[in-house]
Amino acid sequence: MFKFLSEKQISLPEHNCVLPHALRVPSLQKLVGKRVVLASNSPRRKEILQIFGLAPEIVPSTFNEDLSVGSFEDIHEYPVATASHKAVEVYERLVRTNPEDAPDLVIGADTVVLTHPSPGLASTSPSDVPLEAQDLMEKPIGKNDNMRMLLDLNGGVCEVVTGVTVVYPVLEAPGYKLKSIEERTLVYFAENPRELLEAYVESGEGLDRAGGFAVQGLGGMLVRKVDGDYQNVVGFPAASFFKFLDMLLEEESDFLAV
Repeated sequence: MFKFLSEKQISLPEHNCVLPHALRVPSLQKLVGKRVVLASNSPRRKEILQIFGLAPEIVPSTFNEDLSVGSFEDIHEYPVATASHKAVEVYERLVRTNPEDAPDLVIGADTVVLTHPSPGLASTSPSDVPLEAQDLMEKPIGKNDNMRMLLDLNGGVCEVVTGVTVVYPVLEAPGYKLKSIEERTLVYFAENPRELLEAYVESGEGLDRAGGFAVQGLGGMLVRKVDGDYQNVVGFPAASFFKFLDMLLEEESDFLAV
């Protein structure tokens, strides 16, 4: 007996994180039908990934993010380590919860803002005099602290560093593998008048942002230029991330193979 096409059941993949507008690049093609999880509740990271055609499942990490900054010889390793802990915590939790539907890829990310030597300082300092160590710029604890941060940054430069770690299943112990990258971007601030800084502080936008500013919002008025990946300053280095996935497909035989 013949069946009409309308009678046939069409089954869609249970997990479908790749959006219709995504470019047909190897990494995104490989993710079709895979369970991809973002270990973050950041709306900015979610939005950036969706712009490029990836809509991962959102499972925020419960990692306390309490690593000691002073324990890292290079402060740039700090966000990479934090991103790794976030990704592993979510991966292991999801596997424990439902081993029959383990994630194919968990993405962890952590973005920090660091102080940075003023432009030209490195070239004018004697070679035997070490440059001042970079410090982590946390979220301001209030408006006064936000103003202090902006005055320190005014006319100067800071460095935004994002660590990104992916966790994916493999056959050997412990059952998963980690791979990480980091992205660094310099943000140059204009010589802003005090009244502009005060108006920005009063807006409240910078109070929940590391460094006390949001470049994609009102804080963009304070910035003269960005040297590097703008999306990294917003919260996620998308261009480097997708190149990273393509590289893993070429160089790691077990990547997305289990």
